[in-house]
Amino acid sequence: MGKLNTKSQKIIFTIQCSIKSDANEFRKWANDRAAKYVFNLKEEKTISYEWYLSDDNSEATLVESFIDSDGAMQRLNNHMSSPIAEEIMQHVDIKEWLVFGNSKQDLIDALTPFGAKFKKHHSGFNHSSE
Repeated sequence: MGKLNTKSQKIIFTIQCSIKSDANEFRKWANDRAAKYVFNLKEEKTISYEWYLSDDNSEATLVESFIDSDGAMQRLNNHMSSPIAEEIMQHVDIKEWLVFGNSKQDLIDALTPFGAKFKKHHSGFNHSSE
């Protein structure tokens, strides 16, 4: 069980998107292609990679979590060199990218050009980690 107000190293991405491809085509791609591809990378510091859809299937949110900033950087580097990087732009327009946690400078430098906004960890607890 986590302790109250312990400094967390976890990084969380929330990437808000509008779906521009056919909703069924996007759902199939996210399920059978994107999630499967990332899962098979077996990145040791990636905790989760999850897509969420609005009720009308017009918006999607990708939530990714990592053990630490280095894990987030590994995911980003793997993404940039993967076929998924090109494919995702066929399916969505990214509207907002939030990064929660104490990001190292290399991650900040890599994501700032994409318009990412950074929020530092302050306080709280997490019963599922550490």
